[in-house]
Amino acid sequence: MIEIELDGQKVGVAEGSTVMHAAEKSGTYIPHFCYHKKLSIAASCRMCLVDIEKMPKPMPACATSVTQGMVVRTKSDKAIKAQQSVMEFLLINHPLDCPICDQGGECQLQDLAVGYGGSSSRYEEEKRVVQVKDVGPLISMQEMSRCIHCTRCVRFGQEIAGVMELGMSHRGEHAEIETFDGQTIDSELSGNMIDICPVGALTSKPFRYSARTWELSRRRSVSPHDSTGANLIVQVKNNKVMRVVPFENEAVNECWIADRDRFSYEALNGADRLTTPMIKQGGEWKNVDWKTALEYVANGLQGIKADHGAKTIGALVSPHSTLEELYLAGALVRGLGSENVDFRLRHAEFESAPAGARYLGMPISALSHLQSVLVVGSNLRKDHPLFAQRIRQAAKMGCAVNAISDRAMNWAMPLANTCIAPASSWVQSLADIAFTVAIEKGLPAPQNGQATESAKVMAAALLSGGRNAVLLGNAAAHHPQASHLLALATWIGEQTGATVGYLTEAANTVGAPLVGALPGPGGLNAGQMLSGALKAAILLNNEPVFDSATGAKALETMASCEMVVTLSPFKANMEFSDVLLPIAPFTETPGTFVNAEGRIQSFHAVVQPLGETRPAWKVLRALANVMSLPGFEFDSSQEVLRHLHRDQAGVVPGFVPAHRLSNVCAMPSGNQVTQAKPCVASIYQLDGIVRRAPALQLTADARTAELQEVAA
Repeated sequence: MIEIELDGQKVGVAEGSTVMHAAEKSGTYIPHFCYHKKLSIAASCRMCLVDIEKMPKPMPACATSVTQGMVVRTKSDKAIKAQQSVMEFLLINHPLDCPICDQGGECQLQDLAVGYGGSSSRYEEEKRVVQVKDVGPLISMQEMSRCIHCTRCVRFGQEIAGVMELGMSHRGEHAEIETFDGQTIDSELSGNMIDICPVGALTSKPFRYSARTWELSRRRSVSPHDSTGANLIVQVKNNKVMRVVPFENEAVNECWIADRDRFSYEALNGADRLTTPMIKQGGEWKNVDWKTALEYVANGLQGIKADHGAKTIGALVSPHSTLEELYLAGALVRGLGSENVDFRLRHAEFESAPAGARYLGMPISALSHLQSVLVVGSNLRKDHPLFAQRIRQAAKMGCAVNAISDRAMNWAMPLANTCIAPASSWVQSLADIAFTVAIEKGLPAPQNGQATESAKVMAAALLSGGRNAVLLGNAAAHHPQASHLLALATWIGEQTGATVGYLTEAANTVGAPLVGALPGPGGLNAGQMLSGALKAAILLNNEPVFDSATGAKALETMASCEMVVTLSPFKANMEFSDVLLPIAPFTETPGTFVNAEGRIQSFHAVVQPLGETRPAWKVLRALANVMSLPGFEFDSSQEVLRHLHRDQAGVVPGFVPAHRLSNVCAMPSGNQVTQAKPCVASIYQLDGIVRRAPALQLTADARTAELQEVAA
């Protein structure tokens, strides 16, 4: 530790720290623009100039390393005058458009100009104007004349997103931030550039000019789109979601969110929202009241139970739904006498009795500190943008990143080794690694294999010791031989000391098994239900055509049911449904998600339900009450959660108890090779909300996925 004096206060900081770090530790604010705690030091804005004893001129706090006994003054006349001079320089060319600036009210330059700017300018020359640029559907660069060249956006692309999409061209007063050759900004994390821009140069194109910052109410929430469980601030005006920004949680999403977390809110106010119950009569859809709709569903389900038996009724539920919704959907089906409930819509193999919920196997924060990792069956960057960002940071520190995939993919990070093989060969690829490990350790191999060059490299990385991991992606989880992949990964982990886990797909992929969203004894799994085994299907928050391994075939199998009830925020499944019940999306209902590491996060509704929409837990409770089913006496979602805590051993905000989580899997007998490809959704097709977000569907990733589907 090094001790310095900062504004008369003794501060101890680690060797190699800067004056800015010491100021942060002591709670002293030093004005700055280019400095950001997650980015490298640029020292380009010079706003953080401070007075250091024995230094002939003011020094930038962000780039000046501390030394023993250093005396720093941040409020001396020398420091203040230097900062005022820098502010005058920054404002020479800055446009005087604060009243209409989209960043007005949350602009660092605006705030600091009050304290360090002059009341008038000495300059009368014309201000420079920067040409307008179109960089895609998410980020607006309409007012780059405001840019102060702090280069935060450039460094974010290089260091966090892994793609240098912006750079500074030209010199002097002609210098400007722009993309290369007029290209668009296509990173899946690009929206974070808006947050870190200290002026109004980069703004949100969907949000632009729709509200002023002081008009917005700010409410916390949790992202439903992937298994990170990113913490959000949802900004609301007149009971309408206007903008979504990150809530900093260092252990989960740090201070970043993915673009699908940020821009998917557009779908919540779209024309496709279902706002009143609907019943199909004579081939035409008609709006009805809730009482009529619930009685129609109740009579239909009870009639099918009487005619065909309870085992012909089933529920296909989405892992993007809340714990409370998943539990009540299962309880409703079981109350009717059926065990047909499943959330594994995209799976091709169905374990009968897993030892516990499959999960990441480590804290999310540990991904940033791995020394070696083997990723199997994942387009890591697109499937899990925030996990990829953490592994990217580990790679910068020397982590050896290895991958087994069916095609070459750009993860925006250096890969030590990539094994390109069709999905049908992934079991053999893992078996080769296990075989190589077995040879190195003098053990019998769990399966015959070959010590290929690729296997040797990957095995050596895992055998190197330290913080190593084998991570199975969405394609591995949905693989026809998923249990075989997990068993081999488990064996490799046991012999090398590597952690084994799943990069789980959705907000409640871990939570769903904990609350019984799996078939019970004698129950049908999702694959069987989607094969036409049902007479009555309850679809909770999903569209089988897009959200299941069955794909377009779901149209035929669902149409063969005597009754299909869809509970959705959107006008979904209209081709084959008989009843549509409008349920609230995550912004309009309280609920709970369990992320990949087993962290349980509850949230509240941020706006009132739209129209006649009701939270799904209320709809399921009301439907059970109409059918006189016992065990549905809940007055709030919090009561449902307390019931789960009491009866489901620990499901309450915090962490899932360790005994409820497990990635242990016994080695299956035989090795039946199948040519079937795992079903994996592209980045902006993952759930109904992102599918209906206009700006996201205009991105390069969405267009690329569409072209791939056409080619297939």
